[in-house]
Amino acid sequence: MNTDASSSSLSSVLPVSVIVVAADSGPSLRDCVRRVLACDVPLEMILVDNASADGIPQAIARAHENDARLRVIYNHANLGFGPAMNRGAAQSHGKSLLILNPDCLIDSDILNRLLAQLAANPRAGVIGAVVCDENGVPDPASRRRDPLMRRALNTLLNRKGEGINIEGPIPHALIEAEAVSGALMLMPRRVFEYLAGFDEDYFLHCEDLDLCRRVRDAGYKVLLAGDVRVLHGKGSSSRHRPVFVSRHKHRGMWRWFRKFDPDARKPWVAAVVWLGIWSHFLLQIPGQLWRLATRKRTKDAA
Repeated sequence: MNTDASSSSLSSVLPVSVIVVAADSGPSLRDCVRRVLACDVPLEMILVDNASADGIPQAIARAHENDARLRVIYNHANLGFGPAMNRGAAQSHGKSLLILNPDCLIDSDILNRLLAQLAANPRAGVIGAVVCDENGVPDPASRRRDPLMRRALNTLLNRKGEGINIEGPIPHALIEAEAVSGALMLMPRRVFEYLAGFDEDYFLHCEDLDLCRRVRDAGYKVLLAGDVRVLHGKGSSSRHRPVFVSRHKHRGMWRWFRKFDPDARKPWVAAVVWLGIWSHFLLQIPGQLWRLATRKRTKDAA
């Protein structure tokens, strides 16, 4: 069989491949998979497991073993989000790719509306949605600016000028943004492949900011479907491994700064930023460990 020809044929008829990366993601992963497979859109779902110890990806594979739309890829180590997502994308066949967090819940209406927006906007490189908590409150990270140092200082020092956060409600309309939340991103396959996917030198956090920046630098648009609201829980990884997650978040911040911020070309500025990032990481550790111990005590008492 000609594998390239077969893949091309599949991508021409399959609208979307939904790719989810799991790493001890907890029970929310079951709901995520169930909701995707309940959609009436022709799709495939690629679940990439980064060496989870909770057994949930294996249980999901058994529960849906008769559904050919689901494929589970098992990594023997935690490769990180970007590398795992790239491996899932490489084995997918859809014309577009829906990058989805394991704690995001979609349905047919959400998927159809996002696909319609993608089809109607040929210069769209990525389309995001407004991710909300269980009370329907939008996460400000749904619409973000590049975290340039001057913006960070404006925000930190409460001085005039453009900050990192975008104030005010998110419009219920399709709008351009500098970055959208990596919890849900719909991309044309051709754009994802042109950009060579996620930068694998990020392990966790900021790789979505990096991808959105490269989409814009390549001449495509980053769009936010402000009228599409998606329930987004909080994954278990950050709760039971807060220091691990925080370390990689700060590492991602440093990498993004070095790649994209013009101020990174000034050695003394880069040194100050490096010191600030890692000092912030160290200062957070006591509180993170305290909250982790408190949750453990509460769980044991229950």
